[in-house]
Amino acid sequence: MENALQLEVVTPDKQVASRMVEYVSAPGVEGEFGVLPNHVNLLSALAIGTLRFNEGGKSQNVFISGGFADVSDNKVTVLAESAELAEDIDQARAQAAKERAEKRLADRTEKVDILRAEAALHRAIIRLNIAAYR
Repeated sequence: MENALQLEVVTPDKQVASRMVEYVSAPGVEGEFGVLPNHVNLLSALAIGTLRFNEGGKSQNVFISGGFADVSDNKVTVLAESAELAEDIDQARAQAAKERAEKRLADRTEKVDILRAEAALHRAIIRLNIAAYR
């Protein structure tokens, strides 16, 4: 594919995606950024969010839970703590995780790690949003 980028998304456990794409948008810790072919070299830390890419004129989404993106030589390599393609997200599992996190945040009688519960809630909401628009 002419004027394309090689996209690689990997986690410690597996390779999530390896595709030739036209565009990548990633959730950088300092804001979302986009990458087109012939982009300048870039290294960015990633936040929890949605990685988007266009492949064959169609937009696709990947859940990303932190990590790093390296852009060089028309290749975007994403090293993520965890990642899931939209079609691989288990909505029932994400909904259960959301409910657990909401319960932990609402139940202040036991010792609750607020930051951890808020992060779990944030991850679950993003997964549900991505799965809803696959």
